Amino acid sequence: MAMIDEPLYPIAILIDELKNEDIQLRLNSIRRLSTIARALGEERTRKELIPFLSENNDDDDEVLLAMAEELGVFVPYIGGVEFAYVLLPPLETLCIVDETCVRDKAVESLCRIGTQMKESDIVEWFIPLVKRLAGGEWFTARVSSCGLFHIAYPSATELFKAELRSMYGQLCQDDMPMVRRSAASNLGKFAATVEANNLKTDIMSIFEDLTRDDQDSVRLLAVEGCAALGKLLEPQDCVAHILPVIVNFSQDKSWRVRYMVANQLYELCEAVGPEPTCSDLVPAYVRLLRDNEAEVRIAAAGKVTKFCRILNPHLAIQHILPCVKELSSDSSQHVRSALASVIMGMAPVLGKDATIEELLPIFLSLLKDEFPDVRLNIISKLDQVNQVIGIDLLSQSLLPAIVELAEDRHWRVRLAIIEYIPLLASQFGVGFFNDKLGALCMQWLEDKVFSIREAAANNLKRLAEEFGPEWAMQNIVPQLLEKISNPHYLHRMTILQSISLLAPVLGSESTCQKLLPVIITASKDRVPNIKFNVAKVLQSLIPIFDHSVVEQAVRPCLVELSEDPDVDVRYFASQAIQTCDSVMMSS
Repeated sequence: MAMIDEPLYPIAILIDELKNEDIQLRLNSIRRLSTIARALGEERTRKELIPFLSENNDDDDEVLLAMAEELGVFVPYIGGVEFAYVLLPPLETLCIVDETCVRDKAVESLCRIGTQMKESDIVEWFIPLVKRLAGGEWFTARVSSCGLFHIAYPSATELFKAELRSMYGQLCQDDMPMVRRSAASNLGKFAATVEANNLKTDIMSIFEDLTRDDQDSVRLLAVEGCAALGKLLEPQDCVAHILPVIVNFSQDKSWRVRYMVANQLYELCEAVGPEPTCSDLVPAYVRLLRDNEAEVRIAAAGKVTKFCRILNPHLAIQHILPCVKELSSDSSQHVRSALASVIMGMAPVLGKDATIEELLPIFLSLLKDEFPDVRLNIISKLDQVNQVIGIDLLSQSLLPAIVELAEDRHWRVRLAIIEYIPLLASQFGVGFFNDKLGALCMQWLEDKVFSIREAAANNLKRLAEEFGPEWAMQNIVPQLLEKISNPHYLHRMTILQSISLLAPVLGSESTCQKLLPVIITASKDRVPNIKFNVAKVLQSLIPIFDHSVVEQAVRPCLVELSEDPDVDVRYFASQAIQTCDSVMMSS
């Protein structure tokens, strides 16, 4: 049998594997390209491996995607930046394939390599590649080229720069909508590299063509260009060229374009400045808030607080607040949900009086909404209102709603309230909490849903940390001790969990006096699940007990459990005994 020439071995393996019918084997081979390149060395990688990959016509998109990704980080394996141009041919081939994700990854890798290349190499190798793709017969090549102009342009000569600008303009008028979409999507990045005088002429002419495109999918991408170009232009040029486009787009016949405007409007306002925002964009935003399409109203409602922040309170109250009132009773639950997620942030903008008079009734109506997500979104942001109107007024207005939500039929709403209770407690104070919310916290320990009972146990721990161990001993522990004899074993397990969480907060002495006897009594429960949970609780509490307590009370209890008929009880008891022994030995 002839011996395989050792230097050729990696290439031979790669060729065989890439011809294999098993896609996973071909994919694994591509993922090992860096290993093969190290085995070949830099020179043979440039002369043999890269040309082979350029000719590899694997028809599986997953393999091609992996190749595009690997080549993007291949510069160190071919001898460094000096030879980066070697990687361009295989990536150029990948820029023409049908699968979008492969092309996108190839463009991403070309951009990564292009940013590392020397200016002379960009002129000699990268710019010709961009021109070939931009003039390609297949539309896929022209689509890919749009994402490369911003890399090629800065290093180009004046003559090449003019040619690249002209080419980009032609791409924006291409017969294929996909090419025009790609050009619109990448216009902002390209514009950022163009000189100021050419920006006002060539780029703005290109932009205007895109804004008048007959395809809404192109126009909506031009909306993103508004914000990007607005940051590059002087304020007066922005008002002259960008503002009219925004206003027109806000009334576009396509709801998808209006949706994009609603999403981008805050960034567009930053670009044009405060005065044009007040005079021209406020009416446009009001139209979007009252749009016929629910999707547009959702996008606009989600930006209401950010938009109000750039207005003075008077304008916000005069123009935006009436729309907010309408949206709070919108026919679409998703619109109300989007509004509820941000409306609380309007309180600091409007101030105390307007919040009390105008916003508070809206909050309360949303807290009673039939859709759970609306109520959840309001609950999660209550602290923003508290900072403005004060805890006294907030508690009077919201307490009935909070109590009602604490018993909501949707468990996720109850869960949200529980998670918010410690924050309410810290703001309301211990007296108010004991009077109004304490009973609720104990009630949740017996909820039908496990997640609620678990959250309720954690809630007691956080309250004990907030109000201190003495408060917990007076207000929580007595009620827990009453509930440990609950006839339902799942509720008894929740009490055990609460005890294990509270013990570290209460400290060793209180735990030994009040809680340990209850735990040991529970070890004689008739339900095995309770008994092995006793073993787990005792194991977790061993570190906080004195050695004498462990030896005289904890260990005997665990030894008894280790002889239980139930295998799970014996297992957890033996685990706890091992912890006892290791603690005793380490001391």
